[in-house]
Amino acid sequence: MTINEAVYMGQKAMITIGMICGPVLIAALVVGVIVSLFQAVTQLQEMTVVFVPKIFAVFIVMAILGSWMMEQ
Repeated sequence: MTINEAVYMGQKAMITIGMICGPVLIAALVVGVIVSLFQAVTQLQEMTVVFVPKIFAVFIVMAILGSWMMEQ
């Protein structure tokens, strides 16, 4: 294996990782921002309010896109 092949395989691995992890991370980010805005508006500072919606969002995204992720 040459250096060029190793670099190419590394690039493909990073792109695949981004494609697989991207939707889950974006869903967690969007839900986290929405919950943070809700907490700021209502002055509700409970820590579990942040984690439970994120867990549900990640679960839903993985349930919807799980088969596609496994194919990649």
